[in-house]
Amino acid sequence: MKPENPEGNNERREFLKASLTAMAIPLSFDIHAISNFIPAQNMVSENASLPGKSIIGYYGSWAASLLKPVPPLSFRDPKWKDLATWKKEAYAKAQELIASPPKSALPKVTVDKKYIYDGLEIEEISWQLPYGRKTQAIVLKPQGTTKPLPAILGLHDHGGKKYFGYRKIVKTADEQHPLLVEHRATDYSGIAWANEVAKRGYVVLVHDTFTFGSRRVMYEDVEGLTWGDVDTTGKSDQDPEKSEHIETYNQWSGAHEHVMSKSLFSAGTTWPGVFLAEDQVALDILEQRKDVDPQRIGCGGLSGGGLRTVYLGGMDPRIKCAVCVGFMTTWTDLILTKSVTHTWMTYTPLLPKYMDFPEILGLRVPLPTLVQNNNQDELYTLPEMKKADKVLGDVYKKAGAQDKYLAKFYDGEHKFDAAMQKDAFDWFDKWLK
Repeated sequence: MKPENPEGNNERREFLKASLTAMAIPLSFDIHAISNFIPAQNMVSENASLPGKSIIGYYGSWAASLLKPVPPLSFRDPKWKDLATWKKEAYAKAQELIASPPKSALPKVTVDKKYIYDGLEIEEISWQLPYGRKTQAIVLKPQGTTKPLPAILGLHDHGGKKYFGYRKIVKTADEQHPLLVEHRATDYSGIAWANEVAKRGYVVLVHDTFTFGSRRVMYEDVEGLTWGDVDTTGKSDQDPEKSEHIETYNQWSGAHEHVMSKSLFSAGTTWPGVFLAEDQVALDILEQRKDVDPQRIGCGGLSGGGLRTVYLGGMDPRIKCAVCVGFMTTWTDLILTKSVTHTWMTYTPLLPKYMDFPEILGLRVPLPTLVQNNNQDELYTLPEMKKADKVLGDVYKKAGAQDKYLAKFYDGEHKFDAAMQKDAFDWFDKWLK
């Protein structure tokens, strides 16, 4: 449940909206009136027919008008008659533009520790990718498991808390860091959801992804950052678990995202592409475990985990069931109203020319997909969440797979609370057991 004083417990939302001073003036445009935008060459005077305001000023409606209502690689386009033909072409273009770096070979996995907690067998594991620091991860499964089980790749959130990774959704001891307790109270009804779904008969793997937790950028590893919000002067990696140090790091790493993103673009890749490659390595590791049935693997997560679900679920057919929580809208929403509330990790340049945002996840049709939305989610507008639902619904309907797609809307702000978790776990049970 949400705390009684959300302002006092809302560091994540405050971080995500750190730049929102530019949005203090109420927005008065109609995001559904884009088709009425009058191109510049048709204007009869300097100020004639100016469109409504947006987060990019009077350029908003023009920018949004560059998107076609039905993009050329949307399965909704009547020209696409055959599902397999469309998927081949759409997947190839998405793969090209997401531009994942080469996925590493299956790394050597080290089991660092094994123990029993909360009725679960827990393994702390790690592996080394060809770049960056070692990846730390947790595997959970019901105590006494003797046969291969269905599995879930749990994808942790962003939440403005990059110091933490898998620890946000996993509990391995009674004593928890107070910042984790606060984060779960706000976002997860106080529940470590990876533990709870594991108890229902799953092997669950949760890993730190690129720039989070064990994979985070350390102050000591950067060079030349002596200006603005990314200045490392006076910052230290010593005593990292102190709450004040974690909060300082979370602020710094948020500011550092624009540096990382521009560097990734310059390297010919994208942040979603790096996420996808690293999540696929984790999927490789989960899939090859002897206690896992590789034909029954799902994935899911809230917020940043929902974003990763969009890309992993859309681009890897090994994900037989996907649950995207708190990360579904349209490119139009991001153009006109909400890009300011989102991390650089969201965007794949040029992909909007070919498919709308929900259609990335739609590449998995007809595999089962659940999308969970919050009606008052501050990160999106409700009309565009509803439009995204219609886009995905139309894709699944055209593919003859209406029963494999479900979108649910819940009252409340950005969260994956107990009621939503129950629905998500039931969806996994329906398609993986």
